[in-house]
Amino acid sequence: MSGTIIEISTNARSRRRLRHSGLLLIGIGLTGIVLPQVISITLSLLVGGLLLAAAALTGYAAWHGFARSRLGWLQPVVLLFLGLVMLLLPSVGAAAIGLILTVFFLLDGIAGIALAYAARPLPGWAWTLFSGLVSLAIAIVFIAGWPFQATWLVGLFVGISLLLDGLSLLILAAPGP
Repeated sequence: MSGTIIEISTNARSRRRLRHSGLLLIGIGLTGIVLPQVISITLSLLVGGLLLAAAALTGYAAWHGFARSRLGWLQPVVLLFLGLVMLLLPSVGAAAIGLILTVFFLLDGIAGIALAYAARPLPGWAWTLFSGLVSLAIAIVFIAGWPFQATWLVGLFVGISLLLDGLSLLILAAPGP
């Protein structure tokens, strides 16, 4: 990767878009830091609702395409069960989301580190590296505290990650020398 060069548009319009995206990410991130349990439960309820919607759609398809096949009903039943668990037991849902987010933080950290090295000549590359390292650290801390601290860790760590990603975008959007 040492020979990889990333080209980032540095015109005023692109910098303004980066800045606006960064500010929005910072706002969402601060919400997660201040209200971590609200973010965790909200994520759990959102995913539960999406799973119920998917259960209804696959149930509709099973009804019209596989009405006589028990195997055709497996997916809608599993989606219905998981959706109900996420909605009725949001802390269990938050723990499950925590495992998924652990993978996200690991991949986000690796991607952030790779982007930092690719953007190394640009101002702010070190901040992007820091953001990637923090994402890796979040993944490790989450693994150590799972599942007992999942309800507040999910919201807090999502908030921290989004805050740092927003700051990275703001710094990268700054006009160069």
